[in-house]
Amino acid sequence: MAEREKETVVHTDGGGGGGAVIAVVLLIAVIVVLFLLFGGNLFGGGADGVTDINADVNIDGGGAGGGGGGGTGN
Repeated sequence: MAEREKETVVHTDGGGGGGAVIAVVLLIAVIVVLFLLFGGNLFGGGADGVTDINADVNIDGGGAGGGGGGGTGN
């Protein structure tokens, strides 16, 4: 009488979706980093997207056409 081997068949459902969980966590992390870098303006903050930074700039005019200190002329 011939011996019969027992065959085991294993069915899986695709790995449990661990890759999807990692993708969602990375997406949330990227959104948080972008929000911290760009602040509220990332999602349309401010009036018409314009931000007033109220910068005072003073430029000393010097002389007209002043150009560098020159060299020794050699």
